[in-house]
Amino acid sequence: MEHAPCISQIAALLADPKRSAMMWALMDGTSRAADELALLAGLSPSSAGSHLARLASGGLLKLETRGKKRFFRLAAPEVGAAVQALACASIISAQVVGRSIAQPLLASPSRRASVCADHLGGELATELYQRMLGAGWIEQSDQRLEVTNIGISRFAECGIFVPALAHRQRETVCACAGCSDVSPHLGGALGAGLLQLFMQLGWVRPTEEASTLQVSSNGQREIDKIASAA
Repeated sequence: MEHAPCISQIAALLADPKRSAMMWALMDGTSRAADELALLAGLSPSSAGSHLARLASGGLLKLETRGKKRFFRLAAPEVGAAVQALACASIISAQVVGRSIAQPLLASPSRRASVCADHLGGELATELYQRMLGAGWIEQSDQRLEVTNIGISRFAECGIFVPALAHRQRETVCACAGCSDVSPHLGGALGAGLLQLFMQLGWVRPTEEASTLQVSSNGQREIDKIASAA
């Protein structure tokens, strides 16, 4: 067929699980440091650097140098849309061929999760927010939400570096009451980072229904452990 687009090069770049994991971490459209992406993908800094260089040379990422650190972001919104489409396509293809999915998905309406703007919404998110308040990870101060020193440490253990989020051109953390939720949930760059982390780990996945997420059984267990007193 004449003039058919060649997608093999891009497909090859995204085929590697570690590279796709780092792409997921950048789906909120902001920049992340190379060492942060390495930790999120479970790679050594040198190995992550090699993967990131391939993604940048392939036109999927843009490199920004700030002092001695290298930061990466998606080259264009269309790149994020393509990655999102591939994620949805992988779920649909598994259903079509009857391939088993590694982790069974929960359909309980009482534990529903959704995407609110660019962060986790739904009852799952409001429960997580309340646990974080109770555990002292976040606190309300003068009508502003702030991450405590304990929270900074605990989020870092999860793979989210709060000080790095503060340098982005958006609010680091806020209490979002959108998406018709009865109670607020975590918004801002921190809320977006949590959603991307959960998706990268396979704890939540997009569905064919707009803004709705499915939660894996393992994801439910792991999310329930976050900021839990147990």
